[in-house]
Amino acid sequence: MEGLEKTELTFGFIKLTDMAPLAIAYEKGFFEDEGLYVTLEPQANWKVLLDRVIDGELAGAHMLAGQPLAATIGYGTEAHIVTPFSMDLNGNGITVSNEVWEKMRSNIPSMEDGRPVHPISASALKPVVEEYAADGKPFNMGMVFPVSTHNYELRYWLASGGIHPGYYSPDDVSGQIQADALLSVTPPPQMPATLEAGTIYGYCVGEPWNQQAVIKGIGVPVITDYEIWKDNPEKVFGITAEFAEENPVTTKAVTRALIRAAMWLDENDNANRAEAVEILARSEYVGADADVIANSMTGTFEYERGDKRDVPDFNVFFRYNATYPYYSDAVWYLSQMRRWGQIADSKDDAWYDATAREVYRPDIYLEAAQSLVDDGLVDAADFPWETDGYKPATADFIDGVSYDGRQPNAYLESLKIGLKSRQTVSAGEVVE
Repeated sequence: MEGLEKTELTFGFIKLTDMAPLAIAYEKGFFEDEGLYVTLEPQANWKVLLDRVIDGELAGAHMLAGQPLAATIGYGTEAHIVTPFSMDLNGNGITVSNEVWEKMRSNIPSMEDGRPVHPISASALKPVVEEYAADGKPFNMGMVFPVSTHNYELRYWLASGGIHPGYYSPDDVSGQIQADALLSVTPPPQMPATLEAGTIYGYCVGEPWNQQAVIKGIGVPVITDYEIWKDNPEKVFGITAEFAEENPVTTKAVTRALIRAAMWLDENDNANRAEAVEILARSEYVGADADVIANSMTGTFEYERGDKRDVPDFNVFFRYNATYPYYSDAVWYLSQMRRWGQIADSKDDAWYDATAREVYRPDIYLEAAQSLVDDGLVDAADFPWETDGYKPATADFIDGVSYDGRQPNAYLESLKIGLKSRQTVSAGEVVE
């Protein structure tokens, strides 16, 4: 592409399979096709990754979908981060220790062959949490970051089963106010070891760290995020608003390369996934055993050892308009921040829409897509040109509650557990 403002770029990522679009754009030459010379660097954790993007040490990064939103509204590190590209759908799971699974199992119905019926409700876990509380043992669980998809998915699952995951407040950012289960941060690669050590009794994480627990024989994945919210958005590619403004041609070129990578990952019914697994298994990317990565990347998911089931959409990178940055996806994350007190005070529906538009940039995405169409590299039919940025309302959640991104406050009112309009958390109590 002519007129590139920058050609040498360093992008960051965390060692998870959903960083795949970056690895594929590099390995298949899609960045080079755009005249970009990219270096990919694994980062120690999500905070370091975000700080390095803000400081300009990284030009952009594989980010949790909640990170650009939280930074832009000033929750935690404050900076205006934008995303022109959503990296994937689904890809996470919730795993519990063997001991907890044994206690849960009697609360779960079985199929004729003796295997448990899925999806598994957190109501099966509730008696176990109550038993631990009666014994004076806090029920500790891990998630990867306070504004991570994993935090909100784990909270959603727990709350749908009657387990309170706790509130945040301006003076207590532990997220454990009034909690039945105590959630805290554990970096993704450390999840299995932390579970094995008994420090936590369960966790929510991306792959390959749920399947790693199965392979090691230390835990049982009980549910995937596909079963919590079908085709939920997961990671995004994040850059500073300043970078996007100062480097519009480069930003468009990066987005073009990532779109092509996502298409490659999903094309011909995932025909390229075996090659993708081999690439991701390398130490410079995810660095986990290929068979562990393949468990989910090739359309299956293993729950208990030997209980491998077909989940063709466990990892989605392009189909279902996965790469389009929908405002309604942003609004859902903001609604969960409000639900659990990270956004302390009520906001009207217009605020959610305006904030989503500040961060999610479908204009950049569609410009990149149109240029790929013009170059004959992609089919115009593969892109949602007519959308206003909002998906139709959906009830594809484990509790059947309907979500409409245009009405976030009505959605929050419909959820049994969580803050409602005019409520806030002060001195450990919910007040009007």
